[in-house]
Amino acid sequence: MGRIKPQTLLLQSKKKKGPTRISLTTIITCNLVVVLIVLSLVATYWHLYHSSRKEEVNGFQNFEDVEAFGELKKFDLPSYAILNTSKGLITVELYKDASPEIVDKFLDLCQKGYFKGMLFHHVVKHFVIQGGDPQRLGAAEDWALRGNPHSQLALSTKHEAFMLGTSKSKSDTQGFEIFITTAPIPDLNEKLIVFGRVLKGEDVVQEIEEVDTDEHFRPKSPIGIISVTLKREL
Repeated sequence: MGRIKPQTLLLQSKKKKGPTRISLTTIITCNLVVVLIVLSLVATYWHLYHSSRKEEVNGFQNFEDVEAFGELKKFDLPSYAILNTSKGLITVELYKDASPEIVDKFLDLCQKGYFKGMLFHHVVKHFVIQGGDPQRLGAAEDWALRGNPHSQLALSTKHEAFMLGTSKSKSDTQGFEIFITTAPIPDLNEKLIVFGRVLKGEDVVQEIEEVDTDEHFRPKSPIGIISVTLKREL
């Protein structure tokens, strides 16, 4: 085998390729692509997050049932309450401006489910139906016995028939009494705080009024509120 000359070896070494170099343009392009991918992922996450939050808020504001209520003061308060009773539905308008504190308390108790299963424990014909704590007996009965049905006192428009009210008594700060008048009652001006009026369901109120009661005006058969639904608009 013949000996390779040094000049030939030099020519062969020059023909061997050196390591491939990555151009600056390629590096910049790759970095830009990575940055764009990251920004796209961030934008997608941000859009999905805000979309879900918007849907959550919209669903919250358009509540129908009280159990979906949440924080009252962060949104417009509802103007109407629908009492689902064992005799039918009673729709009441709430006097948010005239009795804001009472309406606030009523809505708060609705949120807590306080009125679910509440019984009308006193029913006085041509007077009121009363619901609330059955241990607090005697309010409607006492008013009916002491009141004068032929009173000539000036009639307050607040105490017409089918008004929704609660007792002014401060003795029970934890409870909440509900009274729905079934006739104009001027004698209760100093005892009852009116915070709403019946818009629909007067016939249901009258049907409750006609139930059989004992000598103490207590219904012989249980009758009460099954649930409460709050609405902004009817």
